[in-house]
Amino acid sequence: MRCLLIEDDRYTAEFIRGGLQQSGYAVEVCHDSISGLEQASTGQWDVIVLDRLLPGGSDGLDILLSLRSRDDETPVLVLSALASLDERVRGLRGGCDDYLTKPFAFDELLARIEALTRRLARNNAAEALVVADLHLDTRTRRVFRDHKLIVLQPREYLLLEYLVRHQNEVVTRKMLLMAVWGYHFDPETNVIDVQVSRLRNKIDKDFPSALIQTVRGVGYMIQAP
Repeated sequence: MRCLLIEDDRYTAEFIRGGLQQSGYAVEVCHDSISGLEQASTGQWDVIVLDRLLPGGSDGLDILLSLRSRDDETPVLVLSALASLDERVRGLRGGCDDYLTKPFAFDELLARIEALTRRLARNNAAEALVVADLHLDTRTRRVFRDHKLIVLQPREYLLLEYLVRHQNEVVTRKMLLMAVWGYHFDPETNVIDVQVSRLRNKIDKDFPSALIQTVRGVGYMIQAP
């Protein structure tokens, strides 16, 4: 299981990291809101443990709201010293799946994380996304077209999954920037066009019909021929 821990207190972060690693988790740690949002936006995590009070100009709640605005359903456990009823309600309404206040017992933190990852496993176990002869297994992140395995880089997979989840809809470049890259790119960048071109070379190039369509002046759409 892959856990992203966003916690500015380094002692607390190392304490949690050590405990989770002993429990079999692969843990990446970020100590500020900027790197935290960048890592969270990759979508490569089974669970995120998120502090509220972070350096970098943003509340941890801003990271949470950014993820949920892009339909990112990664389980998020907020771990915060902001313990009042109002703050806990803000976190839950902002989209967190659980809220644990500091000080905390590690055993309780671990139990709550295990509950979230079990729920994720149940939700993802049978989920497959299909467009024509293109199949995505969201549990393993493997992609097949006409029963042939297509190897994608993590960012390419996220881009393809977003397009497939919005199949037959026009997806703008701005939507893709927000969903796949977060907010750390200039809207005028050509990163979207470059990545879509690479994705097409893998998804469409060696097949008789193209699935990824360009909507001139707007963005892209994936649809069955």
